[in-house]
Amino acid sequence: MKATSLSVLSIAFFLLGNAIVKACNFHISNKCPYPIWPANAANEGHPVLANGGFYLPPGEQKKIQAPADWVGRIWARTGCKFGSDKNHACETGDCGGKLMCNGLIGAPPTTLVQVALQPDKSKPSFYDVSLVDGYNIPVSVTIPSSSKCYIGGCKMDINDCCPQELAVLNDKGEVVACKSACLAFDNDKFCCRNAYGTPSKCKPTVYSKIFKEACPSYYSYAFDNPPPLVNCVSDDYLITFCPSTRVSEIESA
Repeated sequence: MKATSLSVLSIAFFLLGNAIVKACNFHISNKCPYPIWPANAANEGHPVLANGGFYLPPGEQKKIQAPADWVGRIWARTGCKFGSDKNHACETGDCGGKLMCNGLIGAPPTTLVQVALQPDKSKPSFYDVSLVDGYNIPVSVTIPSSSKCYIGGCKMDINDCCPQELAVLNDKGEVVACKSACLAFDNDKFCCRNAYGTPSKCKPTVYSKIFKEACPSYYSYAFDNPPPLVNCVSDDYLITFCPSTRVSEIESA
């Protein structure tokens, strides 16, 4: 009986140890002067992290753990007021009025961090920041082991230079997000689809150039070239919303 118990305990510690080794950490930091509600949605076959969303006050940071092969997206919601019967609780990035998105994708436009982790540490993981659907707030992605793995924030707030036809306003008339031309006009040329579905046919537009000038490290449209895709090996990723221009190091979670 004791041998059986010891065997079961050993197996449990072995599995637990493997789970820890194979896990990756996302350190989500809020450097904005206002609260945000970070959220995530996993690709099919991958788990939702931290129930899909949580509250994060200004200056705070939260660590969430992900399987080493996790694939999905992370974004920040802003201007949220939960507890009502409204279908939309947030001014940007809302997921059906829920605090915990539980796999629901946030309503665009939002600034998206897209991640594809690689469990084999001899191979790099891939990540990028996309404005293909639009922008709400700036974000950076940092890996402490390598400066070349850094995705910086923006030179300017796109909401301050967003064309009127792309602007998303809140109840006070303030610009809280900026749609992409694809999202705003649903046009093949802007969406890089059908006859414009190749890099040679789909070129930068006046709208994507506004995004690129403000945030040169992000995807400004589907066929952005050179592709602002980062591939690096790490178990820790610092995702900072409203970052400063200085590369940050991971703080204590």
